[in-house]
Amino acid sequence: MEGGKLIVFSAPSGSGKTTIVRHLLAQSDLNLAFSVSATSRPRRPREKHGEDYYYMTVSEFKQRIKNEDFLEWEEVYRDNFYGTLKAEIERLWAEGKNVIFDIDVVGGLRIKKKFPERTLAVFVKPPSVDELKIRLKKRSTESEDKINMRIAKASVEMATAPQFDFIIKNYELDTALEEAHELVAAYLRGEPIPAKP
Repeated sequence: MEGGKLIVFSAPSGSGKTTIVRHLLAQSDLNLAFSVSATSRPRRPREKHGEDYYYMTVSEFKQRIKNEDFLEWEEVYRDNFYGTLKAEIERLWAEGKNVIFDIDVVGGLRIKKKFPERTLAVFVKPPSVDELKIRLKKRSTESEDKINMRIAKASVEMATAPQFDFIIKNYELDTALEEAHELVAAYLRGEPIPAKP
């Protein structure tokens, strides 16, 4: 696989990584394209196939695993698979783009391990697990059980933060957006990544 650089943003659900990634995609100086993940989870209202995710059945996803079509994949919850298709990265690199990911911590670290020389892996840290719970409830997209599952997972995910190249503390959104832009721009210019805060 030839091509540009990979920018990974990982965090527990509700940390604000999607907001940060969307902001970065809007910055024309960065020449970024979004890596659309594949998933076997059901489509939510207003989500679009090929834009939010590539939606697949569980059996289709498992067949694609057997075919080695994924750069990385994970069964996040039972029969809820998520993964990055190799073809997606190759397509974006062929367009001359740097690829940005909004991905869970396990997938993010797998990409970093596969492409250590061309991946910037950033962890987005929320103020606290309590704040995460408030943010997830405000979304009103999931049941109380699903929120509790995400919160339990968040504690484990927070422990992986030191394995990332950089940690952005998303305590105040405007500051986090500015910091993310400066970091990614410097990385794409080939400058060394600053020490972790």
